[in-house]
Amino acid sequence: MKKNIKVLVVDDSAVVRQVLSGLLEQDPDITVLGAVADPLFAMERMKRQWPDVILLDIEMPRMNGISFLKKIMKEHPTPVIICSSHTEKGAATTLQALSAGAIDIITKPQVNADDFLVQAAGDLIRMVKAAARANIKNLKPTDANPVQTPQKFTADVVLTAPRPGINPATARIIAMGASTGGTQAIEAILTILPANAPGIVIVQHMPEKFTALFAQRLNGLCAVEVREAQNDDEVIPGRALIAPGGRHMLLKRRGTEYRVEVVAGPLVNRHCPSVDVLFRSAAKCAGKNATGIIMTGMGDDGARGLKEMRDSGAYTIAQDEATCVVYGMPKEAVMRGAVAKSLALADIPAEIVRYSR
Repeated sequence: MKKNIKVLVVDDSAVVRQVLSGLLEQDPDITVLGAVADPLFAMERMKRQWPDVILLDIEMPRMNGISFLKKIMKEHPTPVIICSSHTEKGAATTLQALSAGAIDIITKPQVNADDFLVQAAGDLIRMVKAAARANIKNLKPTDANPVQTPQKFTADVVLTAPRPGINPATARIIAMGASTGGTQAIEAILTILPANAPGIVIVQHMPEKFTALFAQRLNGLCAVEVREAQNDDEVIPGRALIAPGGRHMLLKRRGTEYRVEVVAGPLVNRHCPSVDVLFRSAAKCAGKNATGIIMTGMGDDGARGLKEMRDSGAYTIAQDEATCVVYGMPKEAVMRGAVAKSLALADIPAEIVRYSR
């Protein structure tokens, strides 16, 4: 079989370079053009032949990965997968990379990186193949360090008035799921929604530690409150809850309230959190009062759950192919008959508002 996906590995660890190269070369569709120690060596190598996909470390000598990524996305947009350390600092810089146009993340621990990467070989190869097919024009760099608007408070923060219970017979909720390219897609939607938008529950495929920082960043940009979900958080208008990395999130009903349950569990469709877990729980406890939205990402996570939501009376939306970075999850949902309407990303916020009235 002809090898047709050309990959460049950029990492200052000789062990990581060796392991990544060896794993990728095992696949008949992938050729490793080179494995270099920093971005300056990478730029020299890329003068001879440009890669289809770049695996990029962030913290490297001479030039850091973020600066290199921004240069690439400005001069020659290319799918870039970030190799990030599984630390809070690594998570913060990786979110900067996603905002700068990186397509996905593979995490590596501080120790035993070679063993970990071998175990993650299947995910890595799937990620590289998805990146090679990605619609790179839909990865538009955003401001990684936005100026946050100071939150305006009323006297209610001190004098808390009783809030009437939400009637589950009429309350609307939004369930969203995304993977590759999803951080930018979610940001594009949430930053437009008004402060009184319906309660929103979100699964974005991200590792542990990353989701809290992602929610924190969005909270500074959006009129709605955005935070990483904790067990038993209430789903209320004006609030968006993002499932924590490494935990599944389910929607549940308690009396007149919708709440979330955050639980440990096995991988579902190779993911934890899983979109299917969220969508299927929404189908059971919210039914026709829910709107399900499946967005950019590889694989089929969420397709079955969205079909259950539609069968239960929920309104279901898929991001269309033209605006997806990877048209995998939405395509699978469409093929299964789970989608009532496919929309461009820019049209989804208005549809949420329209349908939630």
